[in-house]
Parts: sequence; C-alpha cells; structure tokens
Amino acid sequence: MNAFHLKIIAVISMLFDHVGYFLHSGNFSFFNYLGRLAFPIFAFQISEGYLHTRNLKKYLFRLGIFALVSQIPFMLFEYSIGFDYTLNIFFTLFLGLLCIISFDKINNKFLSLLVIFVLCFIGEYIKVDYGYWGILLILLFFIFKNNKILMTISFLIMCIYKYFPYLINYNFHYIYVLLTISTFSAIIPILLYNGKLGLKTKYLLYVFYPLHLLILYIASLI
Repeated sequence: MNAFHLKIIAVISMLFDHVGYFLHSGNFSFFNYLGRLAFPIFAFQISEGYLHTRNLKKYLFRLGIFALVSQIPFMLFEYSIGFDYTLNIFFTLFLGLLCIISFDKINNKFLSLLVIFVLCFIGEYIKVDYGYWGILLILLFFIFKNNKILMTISFLIMCIYKYFPYLINYNFHYIYVLLTISTFSAIIPILLYNGKLGLKTKYLLYVFYPLHLLILYIASLI
C-alpha cells in the first residue's frame, strides 16, 4: 500500500465523517465510525511528508496557507451542523509538523520538549481540531517511524487515552468502545504502507478539504 492509497482511504473516511454529521444534523451515526480512520492517517502522512519533502519551508507554508483558506468553509460547515467554533485540521497538521521539526532539529532536548509543550498548549488554547492529542499523535508517528511495534503500542495508548474518560463516564458504552476500536483500526493501512509514493496527488487533500465542506454547507441551505 503506497502513499496514494493511504491518502484515498483517509479522504474517503473523512468524507463519510462529514456527510454523516450533515445527514444527521450534527449527531453521531454509523458514518462517523468510518470517519475515525481519517485523522490518524493524515497524521502519519505528515511525518512521512517531513521525511521526504524537498523543501520543508514550502511544506510548512502550504499547510499554513490552506489552514487559512479552509477556515471559512470549515466554520460554515460547523455552523450548519450546530458545532462550536474550532480551527480546522490543517492548523493541527501545521502545529504537528512544527513539533516534528522541534524534536528533530533542536539539539537541546529540554528546549525541544519545551517548544513542543508550548505548541501543544497553543493548539489547545486556540482550539485546533483534535487539540493537543492530534498534535502529539503526529509527533509520535515520527518518533516511532522505524519501529512498527512501538508505533502500534503508542497509537493504541493514544486511542485509549482519548476515549477513556467517556468510557468511564458512560460505563463502557458500546459507542465509545467502537470509537476506540475504529480509531485504532487506522493502524492497519498505516502498517501496510510500503514507503512508496504511488500516483502523485500532492494537492488532493488541500483542494478536496475546503471544497467538500463548502459543498456540504451549500447543500444545508437548500
């Protein structure tokens, strides 16, 4: 499974997630279980993008620009389904990439960890999608890039950590058990990734993300 296959799986999963919220007026549905695969795959691809990009500055700039471009469609979509204000996923990916850079480039590990903490705090404070959890997941995929066992274990811990408060508060309700399982299921295509690029679709996510959100918002007005 190459990078193109991963991207297609993530994009389709994301579409299911958003269409599910659209069809059910912001309420949870079966579509959203399928949608849990999207973000972990995008997070993994950011770590891969860092390793393979020819121009890191352009990569960061591209994420930042599309974060700004996507925010209005994202806010319109959130408004249409009754969600509270947050910043779109590109802001999360942008901060996650900054964490990878900090971890990899800053030799002083105390300073490196301090920068990562500040970036996670900023992400949580400005309410990026998935919060500090999403930012740290991107970093963990990079840290354990060469050890699939540790990558799998750390991802499982992150999934349990994310849903554990809901599992406890709702007496291990099946919805949150399935959410934990469906989120962790993203590890399957990630482990099947062969390190190859596949079909070049650099701008698929960048264009599809704001476009489909805008289309769903317009559809909500009809």
